[in-house]
Amino acid sequence: MDRVLPRSLEHPLPAGMRDLLPEEAANRRALSRTVLGRFALFGYRIVTPPIFELAQVIERGLGTAAASDVLRFIEPESGDVAVLRPDMTPQIARIVATRMRDHAPPYRLAYEGTVVRRRSGRAKKHRQVPQVGVELCGVEGGSGDLELLELAVDTLRAAGLSKFTIDISDAGIVRELLADVPAERAADVTLALATKDEAMLAERASGLSCAAALLALPRLSGGREALEETVKVVSGNLEARAAAGRLLALFDAAVERGLGPFLTADAGEVRGFAYYTGTTFSIYAAGPGEPLGAGGRYDELLSRFGAPMAAVGFGLDLDALAWALRSAGAPGLGHEGVVYVGTSDDGRVAALRARGVPTVAVAYHDAALAHARSWRFAAVWSGATLFDVRSETASAFDAQGDADRVAGVVARMLESLPRGA
Repeated sequence: MDRVLPRSLEHPLPAGMRDLLPEEAANRRALSRTVLGRFALFGYRIVTPPIFELAQVIERGLGTAAASDVLRFIEPESGDVAVLRPDMTPQIARIVATRMRDHAPPYRLAYEGTVVRRRSGRAKKHRQVPQVGVELCGVEGGSGDLELLELAVDTLRAAGLSKFTIDISDAGIVRELLADVPAERAADVTLALATKDEAMLAERASGLSCAAALLALPRLSGGREALEETVKVVSGNLEARAAAGRLLALFDAAVERGLGPFLTADAGEVRGFAYYTGTTFSIYAAGPGEPLGAGGRYDELLSRFGAPMAAVGFGLDLDALAWALRSAGAPGLGHEGVVYVGTSDDGRVAALRARGVPTVAVAYHDAALAHARSWRFAAVWSGATLFDVRSETASAFDAQGDADRVAGVVARMLESLPRGA
């Protein structure tokens, strides 16, 4: 008879939250380890900010406009307004400005954690977003931007993704074109650019001295030719032209580093327009239907925390990256470990664990086999027989009396298993 849960437990999670069951949790942890390992090879040291932060810290970093994107509560001990973090970058800025003044710049910091947002993306409904990312503080200009583009490509390839696109832009292009436009109208123009609605853009830019340049931007995307044309289109505005030239120089430098196959450019991109000060980029791959990562330069942020310096960073959405990997046919974690037919106090169990082989003991063979299949163990070890759960085949070996030797045989067998099998 099926167990009937109380009505309150039929769907016990808040909207937008979810559980990770063992296989998915293991895959996410393995992916995170891979990504953080690549970050470490580039010299990025991990920090761990708290899951919630004082509202004033987040608002100082993101602006009060971010208020609608956060979940607030009153911290019961102090009475302060706190928020579940919607973004980790302001937290990293706070750490750099207040906790790491004794460290010599530049600061190469990595992070891992969950951010919580009220809004949901177009392709998913989850409000908790597992992220890993990096922030590079204290390196100005194109060298820092280029370092992060190289790191992003290296990391995604190490994770198993071979086909992806990094779409780069520069927030300075549109910002400078709209510098003398009243804020409300500038916001209307920016919205039209964001949606690439050319009819709306023509209406909202009508009469502006920069209208011709603005109307050209939605079509200036692609490769180097689009950026060369952008420099020409915005040439009447010296600051906008400087931003376009900066973007072209970054594109060329990235191509020289071998990143060209992964790059596109979009001069009219305005994502994060109010936050970023220079280079911006978004990472796309088949599957998620939205960016699996994004970043850019935010040279003004740390000054809000009393430590003015240049900064650039990016974050990866682990759920979106996992989705892209599945769409690309990349294998997930395979079967792992051994179910030993016997008791847990048998020295053979300890010998396997000492060799790094996950091991559980089940008293009877049929129960051991059922457990292995249900929980994705790789093998069942019974006496002198090792049963390969993946291929449903058994093999005998002559090491029954030597637990340490048996552990070595099992370990070598597991090392030979194809990933994802």
